[in-house]
Amino acid sequence: MYSGFSDYTKHHDYLVCVDSDGCAMDTMDCKHIHCFGPCLVAEWHLEQWKEPILARWNDINLYSMTRGINRFKGLNLMLTEVNEQYTPIDHLADLTVWVNSGAAPSNDAIQKAIDETGSPILKKALIWSKAVNAAIVALPEELKKPFDGAKEGLAAASAFADVAIVSSANRDAVVEEWTKFQLLDHVDIMLAQDMGSKAHCISEMLKFGYDPDKVLMVGDAPGDQDAAQQNHVHYYPILVRHEAESWAELQKIGLDKLKAGVYTGYESEKAAAFLRNLGA
Repeated sequence: MYSGFSDYTKHHDYLVCVDSDGCAMDTMDCKHIHCFGPCLVAEWHLEQWKEPILARWNDINLYSMTRGINRFKGLNLMLTEVNEQYTPIDHLADLTVWVNSGAAPSNDAIQKAIDETGSPILKKALIWSKAVNAAIVALPEELKKPFDGAKEGLAAASAFADVAIVSSANRDAVVEEWTKFQLLDHVDIMLAQDMGSKAHCISEMLKFGYDPDKVLMVGDAPGDQDAAQQNHVHYYPILVRHEAESWAELQKIGLDKLKAGVYTGYESEKAAAFLRNLGA
């Protein structure tokens, strides 16, 4: 398996890109409920408003059209609301400027911004992000598992296509989780948070000569769909709370339609179901 673009070799005409958290791995809910939100409350000492803030964090990151947003962009949205509704957040503008700067929103990138600016809120954001990563590692193992049908779907895709993990999650966490359940057996390249945005990763993969009409992005969030649309490739949604059914349908119907070159009409139907499922 390749870990970056520099040494990658294309083997098939087709490419299937797959998100990790909330798509292949049933880890998204537990990570936000047990790690992201509580670490936010702790780092910014928001215990006084803990319940509504945690509920709102989950709305932003799990159950609305911002599902799957990058952690630092989600943090900025949440802290903006906290600043407006509960208590002032010092130096919030620095975080807003950084997340909108176009820099890859990762720990390495925010460390670079800290080195350049010394911004206190960027330092806190990095402390929070590292605390989240540590909390994720400490999660009980029984909470980290793939969705039913994900492994079978990946195996079906790898029979005729190159398979790429395209995820905004922490690379170490993705490696750990996909290795444990032998999902990497069906993967050709891993593109995690450190490789840039999902749209960027798909764009870089297209440079290896894939026809966009033979490329499919499998994801669970609007950001996955946006990344596909920006690159004019197809999208298949894994529906929140209907993940096993979504994987079964991808294996039985979606992949066949991609291979047959008749995915477009089917894609429109799936896109409508995706929006309905997130309350859009």
